Parts: sequence; structure tokens; C-alpha cells
Amino acid sequence: MIDRLLLLGATGDLAGRFLLPALARLSADGRMPDGLQVVGGALQDWDDRTFRSHVATRLREHAGDVPTAVRDALVGRLRYRAVDPGAAGTVAAAARAFDDGDGGDAADRAAVAVYLALPPALFPAMLGALGDADLPARSRIAVEKPFGTDLASAVALNDLLTRVTGGIEEAAFRVDHFLGMPRVQALLDLRAPGRELAPVWDGDSIAEVDVLWEETLGLEGRADFYDRTGAVRDVMQNHVLQVLTLVAMELPARQTEGDLHAAKLELLRSVRVPSAAEVPVRTRRARYTAGTLSATGATAGRTVPGYTDEDGVDPARGTETYAEVLLELDTPRWTGTRFVLRTGKALGTPRKGVALHFRTAAPACNPRDAERVAADRLWIELDAPEEGRQPGAQVAAPGERTAYGEVLTDLLSGGGRLSVSGEEAEQAWRIVDPVLQAWAQDAVPMLEYPAGAAGPPLFEGTAGSRR
Repeated sequence: MIDRLLLLGATGDLAGRFLLPALARLSADGRMPDGLQVVGGALQDWDDRTFRSHVATRLREHAGDVPTAVRDALVGRLRYRAVDPGAAGTVAAAARAFDDGDGGDAADRAAVAVYLALPPALFPAMLGALGDADLPARSRIAVEKPFGTDLASAVALNDLLTRVTGGIEEAAFRVDHFLGMPRVQALLDLRAPGRELAPVWDGDSIAEVDVLWEETLGLEGRADFYDRTGAVRDVMQNHVLQVLTLVAMELPARQTEGDLHAAKLELLRSVRVPSAAEVPVRTRRARYTAGTLSATGATAGRTVPGYTDEDGVDPARGTETYAEVLLELDTPRWTGTRFVLRTGKALGTPRKGVALHFRTAAPACNPRDAERVAADRLWIELDAPEEGRQPGAQVAAPGERTAYGEVLTDLLSGGGRLSVSGEEAEQAWRIVDPVLQAWAQDAVPMLEYPAGAAGPPLFEGTAGSRR
């Protein structure tokens, strides 16, 4: 197991809300290597003491359920190096800032796991700098999502990652933390042979499948990132499509990492991409106007301005905060079934899961697996709270800290089950690229919905996926 972690972007929101709290929780559970060394890197000209103080504050905010002694021990082991992707020497120095890290050739030094918790625009420059950093043998590089901004950039990023890792696919780890969420991982077991739903998991029984990730939160200080990304690139192209693969793919005879990646890739290739004529009737885009956020969550009842009036937003970009796409699959199992993918921010109710709309009455099943929400509909919740979490404890969003803990464990242990293959990433862009191109040409109107509302109108003839 790799026991050296270089966290680039260590002062950012992702590291502070999820990655460092996940490390603290894993340490408390005894799931991290003895003597784990963590070096944080970012643009700020900080020293170890300043970085440790910053991390201690974030852990109090987002890992309050972890014993203080564990948090303090983790903070005490942290080191910090200022890094600039435009100055390759600073990146190389950070990669060597471990005990015994400055001596010997790369082949003689211990492997390092490098995690790029950075804005996507910095990925190419940082990967280029890592290529010049003489990383030790068996090192791995984890790249956060979104992996590229379109198909062409994803292909170029894959090519760069391949060069930097010497063509060793196991050295490249394309992060999609949704794959580490316990309920997402359980989707394969839910439909396994012998389970209640296995006989009806097909188009003969199911008319529509909705994969939803609807949030009540607004921008929460992430305008600079979000306005350059939007709902499709932030959530749908990666998270939602990965959930779709687990819902709809053919179960491999063996669940090895290679077999699972092959099955997911086959499913993505089967997705029928909407034509230019179909995009206006098979997709929706919208953004929120001024309103009051939902009474659920940490921002309950807060009044927010319209998206285009948020600080850091450029209205000329035409960024969507809500996206809905209707897809069909060219597979024998799913002939005649509609797949609705939907994600949005500042909505009235948090819906993070999969809705199954049956052609007749929904079958009986274990309530721990799915909730009956109508005579013909089952709901599979994906964002369940962490098991054993104390009520009221300060933690990140339910399920997501656990997911990042699983990602870190997979990365450090040399696994790839929670990584996305390069071909999967490119196929996902193949699906959404025509939609984004049509939207950029205003082929689909930008709808609006007040913050805290249910969202814009659904597709005509929808099975009624707002439960």
C-alpha cells in the first residue's frame, strides 16, 4: 500500500470539505497505512504551521465526529509546499518532500500517490510538471472530475496522462467519487440473480428509469468554478452517467475490475446520442432566479439572488444550473425504455437516487433496497447517511465523505474499481457533446425556475418522476 500522499490543491474546498476529513475518518477507523505521510501543495506561500492551522479548522468544521486526538495526530504529520504548475521545479520539490524523499533515483524511492484536487483548467499544466518531476516507480496520479470539458479535450488529457504515466493504465486514476458511495456500489447487488428485482430488471417490465441528482444548495461560494462548468459538466457527464452504467449494464460473470470496466464501457457505447433534431425535444436546460432555498439542509430558508446576479457569474456564458436529458439504449434488455437523467441546484427537494417506473404494479422488495412511492414506482436512494454517524455531528454531505474515503483507499492500495477508464470518460463525452453544442447555439431555450422551487416543467409525457 502506498504510504505517501501528495495532495495538490490542498487549500481548496474539495480538500477541506471532503478529502482531508475522509483521511481523518479513515485514520480513526485504522484503515490508513502506518506512518502515512501527507504533503499538501497549493499556490499560497504558506509554511507547515499555517497549513496545519488551516486544516485543523476545516477538520473541526467537517470531521467533528472524529476524535480530537486522531485529528490532532493527522494535522501534526502534515507538511506543506508552495507549488506552481508553471514552475515545474516546485512540483518536483513537493513530490520529494517526504522522509528520505530527496535521496536516490526514482527507482529507489517509495511510490507516491498524487491527487489533483484542482480546477480542471490546471490539469494539463500540472500533469506536464509531474511528467518532469521524476516520480518514483509504481506512483499513481489521481485526476478529479470533470475530466476535460468536451470530447476533444478529454482525448488530449488522456493522451497527456498516458505519456506522464508511461502508458501504465494502473498508474492513472480518474476520480468519480460517486462510485465509492455505499448505495451506488450496492446497485449491482440489488439486481443480482436471486434478488427480488432481478426478474423484472428489463424493458419488458420497466417503462422509464430516472437517474436524479437534485440539490437544494445554491453555489455556496463556488461561482468561479461552477460558472465555467455548469450542471452537465459538473454532475451529469460523470456522476449521473456512471450511475446509469451500473443500473443498465449487463452484469459480468465475474466482478473483477477489468470485467466491470468492460461492462460499463459496453453500456456507454450503446447509448443512442440525440440527433440535432431531437435535442430540442429530448433535453431541458434552466437556471434559477431569485428565491428562498428549501427548508432542508444547512442553508435552509436563506434568500439568494438569481444565478446571473451571483458574485462571480458572467451571464454571457449562458451556464445552466439545471439539466435534463432523455436517452435510449440500443440493447435487447432495454428496448422501449426511456432513461431520464436530471440534475440541478437550488431545487425545492433533494432527490438523489434512481426511480423505476413499472409498466404495471411495482414488485415487492426489501424496503432497505427500495421504497415504494407509488403503485407503479420504486425509489432507490443513493445519498444515505454514513452508518453509525452520530446525529448532529459535524460532517460533510451524507455519503460523500465515505465515498472519498473509499476513493483514497482504492488509490493508495493500488486498486482501480472506483476509477473511470479513459475510454469510459471519452464515451461519456460522446453522449453529452452534441447536447452542449446545441445549447451553445441556443437550439434549446434557457428556462428559469425560482430558487427553492421544483424546477422547470418536465418532459411532455413523462412518467412523473417528481415524487
